Amino acid sequence: MEPIALVCLPFAGAGASFFRAWEKHVPESLRMVAVQFPGREERFVEPPHTDAAQAVADACDQVVRATGGAGRVVVFGHSLGAVLAYELVHRLAEVPGISVEALIVSGSPGPWDGRETRASDLDDEAFLAQVRTFAGYAHPALENPDLRELLLPVLRADVAMHENYRPSTDRPLQVPVTALRGRHDELVSGAAIARWADATESGLNMIELDGGHMYLADDEPALLRVIDAQLQTLRGVGHASVR
Repeated sequence: MEPIALVCLPFAGAGASFFRAWEKHVPESLRMVAVQFPGREERFVEPPHTDAAQAVADACDQVVRATGGAGRVVVFGHSLGAVLAYELVHRLAEVPGISVEALIVSGSPGPWDGRETRASDLDDEAFLAQVRTFAGYAHPALENPDLRELLLPVLRADVAMHENYRPSTDRPLQVPVTALRGRHDELVSGAAIARWADATESGLNMIELDGGHMYLADDEPALLRVIDAQLQTLRGVGHASVR
């Protein structure tokens, strides 16, 4: 059986290289498709997206090219990537030949729960401090003045896109959803991820892993094992559970 394409959408400020580093841990049942948005890495010279619909259209084009427009797909996203993943699954459902097996969201409340505290309009120092509060994590490159100058426009664009995001539809998905969070995540509670149940008619499964909000940067093999296991069992799940 052909491997399922594991489509990964980045969190704010991240590029595809974050997920490409997972390739050595991916089980044979999966193959990585890391979405690369403009403004970073090999797309550095392109202006970053500031609108979720634009970003999702870009991601959809990349998935169609990577899969040849056919085959089984599961979509994963963390934080900002989670709401973009939700929108992408809606869009991929309209692509003939692509079968979306599941949506796996991480570190994110349901798509209708907007962020109350905003950072977009703050000056650089206050903005970075607020983003550290949002994420519980600061990339070391942001401590280097030269690198920070290069990275700030992308991070600001991503944060603005997340803060301004509103779901494009109230229509529930027809694929099962797995919602993940770090067990010690102080930003996204178990109750918050439970609200993903409203986003699907095919069942929600909730799983906690060791770590905080950025748990996925600490133990990639453990996360990929969870994803692989979910794909074996998600079909037919009709209720939410926490492990």
